[in-house]
Amino acid sequence: MINLFKIKGQKKDDAATANGKPAAKKQSPGELRLHKDIAELNLPKTTKISFPNGKDDLMNFETTIKPDEGYYVGGKFVFTFQVPPVYPHEPPKVKCKTKVYHPNIDLEGNVCLNILREDWKPVLNINTIVYGLNLLFSQPNDEDPLNHEAAAVLRDDPKKFEKNVHRAMAGGYVGETHFPRCV
Repeated sequence: MINLFKIKGQKKDDAATANGKPAAKKQSPGELRLHKDIAELNLPKTTKISFPNGKDDLMNFETTIKPDEGYYVGGKFVFTFQVPPVYPHEPPKVKCKTKVYHPNIDLEGNVCLNILREDWKPVLNINTIVYGLNLLFSQPNDEDPLNHEAAAVLRDDPKKFEKNVHRAMAGGYVGETHFPRCV
């Protein structure tokens, strides 16, 4: 059987190259949705977005969060976003590049945010994730931790937790773990 769509696509490619123009790269539905999400971003004043690989690679970008309240005020935390081609049907993979003493971020940078896992829905977007990340810094959650030790200290001794956060952000040790300066 002849595949008419394949033939039609080939004719379009041939016509484009005959005109001296390279065939346009077709964007995936995920890229189209991400383009829309980024165009509609309403970032909080504490957050910046950047594209380290250039604007042509929208599927990989970074956000920098500088909390202005809570335990982490004055810190600077960088997150990488890797958006899958099937976005928004699957959430982006988000990692924290900045080593941080936090109950919801482990020492490898994995982030525990429900909307990046079981509560993800295609109606959610990049803006929702950014606000969720900001919320982690203003209201760390000790009930669903990745860093169990930090969660236990937050739950049992909030003053000690605050001291540990400040020590870590200043480039010190918490227990046996060294944290690079992020203030």
